Amino acid sequence: MKIAVIGGTGLIGSKLVAKLNGHGHEAVPAAPSTGVNTLTGEGLAEVLKGASVVVDVSNSPSFEDDAVMTFFRTSTTNLLRAEANAGVTHHVALSVVGTERLQESGYFRAKQAQEELIKASGIPYSIVHATQFFEFVKGIAASATDGDTVRLAPVKIQPMYSDDVAAAVGRTAVGAPVNGIVEVAGPDTFHLDELIRTGLAAENDPRTVVTDPQARYFGAELRETTLLPGPDARITETRFTDWLARQS
Repeated sequence: MKIAVIGGTGLIGSKLVAKLNGHGHEAVPAAPSTGVNTLTGEGLAEVLKGASVVVDVSNSPSFEDDAVMTFFRTSTTNLLRAEANAGVTHHVALSVVGTERLQESGYFRAKQAQEELIKASGIPYSIVHATQFFEFVKGIAASATDGDTVRLAPVKIQPMYSDDVAAAVGRTAVGAPVNGIVEVAGPDTFHLDELIRTGLAAENDPRTVVTDPQARYFGAELRETTLLPGPDARITETRFTDWLARQS
């Protein structure tokens, strides 16, 4: 089947396109670099022609509150309208475990808005909630850095490898719409401060990770289980320690 992958040139999108094409599907990457702009609508009609499924793994170039809300509202609205016109029968979106519990954060309010637009669209859909990627350790650290100090709460997190995220999204894309949320997570649970401390140490990063129960996560206060998936999550195989060893 033809599957249009919005954000198909990024970390997850490029892996997803390769996996889908490797299984005999026609996966087409759609991004500004390929002539598709979901903010303006440019190129959408062309790339969706003949597509049965659309997978949206795009992300906002800015995490500033207003900018990220504008990105997800505008791009999702334009995309869903184009899908309806093209006769797309399955919309798949990648989102984040805990989104509904992180509404103090402008980024996660925007992701929630995206999900609500999808649910209200009338197009059969599946939303994949993934835990944070191993590759995002640096991004988490950057968001919590003040000078040479990284302040993080000792809450639980169950991160996963981007390859496993792409595989989970791919399985969802070629399956029947669930008209709901599928959760996916890595095999091991860490405390957030220890995860980042380990990741930075492996890179010989000189910053000091300070355990601070009041530290916020992209602007949101955290409880111990805020970032954890539910009991029905699909658990992937790749372990953080194994992935980290391969990075050196």
